Amino acid sequence: MTNLSPFAEVVSRSKKIRADVSAQSDVKKLIEFAFEKFSSVHILVNNAGIYGPKGRIEDVDWEEWERAIHINLLGSILVARSLLPHFRERHYGKIIQLSGGGATNPLPFISAYAASKAGIVRFMETLAEETREDHIDVNSIAPGALNTRLLDEVLNAGPEKVGQAFYERAMKQKEDGGTPLEKSADLAVFLASPASDGITGKLISAVWDP
Repeated sequence: MTNLSPFAEVVSRSKKIRADVSAQSDVKKLIEFAFEKFSSVHILVNNAGIYGPKGRIEDVDWEEWERAIHINLLGSILVARSLLPHFRERHYGKIIQLSGGGATNPLPFISAYAASKAGIVRFMETLAEETREDHIDVNSIAPGALNTRLLDEVLNAGPEKVGQAFYERAMKQKEDGGTPLEKSADLAVFLASPASDGITGKLISAVWDP
């Protein structure tokens, strides 16, 4: 849960494969590898993500801004899209999407992240309706303020890049320890289990929702 990056991984006892979720060819290899190692796949957790460039929208590098959209939004969609035929064939599946603060609040100076996270949550809500009859549950998790490498990125960027208010919140989060990683992990495990069958189309807060 802590290693947010542009990459997805499938791990078996004998081998691990790494794939850039924004590259169709990589995702294709990832899915093929999964089915080589497992007879069936029931669960997808989309956790790959980056902040992207930090600063005013007119100042940031446009290619970096686009890349954040490709990873956070299009990459998550691409992996889900690639597994959907398998889930539909079995009339069962679980798609769990990690969202972030950008899904529910404005994030000035981190606009690519905010836009992509808001967009992916709405896509997952829409996908939940498209797949409801096939008993595929699609939900997003708001994990809370986690102390991951993304927090370190904000602190390293400084207030001149991310804004004074966001920087000060990040400093306080670092000092306080942030949300325990187990909270979002436990929620992901619940949403991946049969105990959550029928819960779909939700954005669930690991911190606030019972």
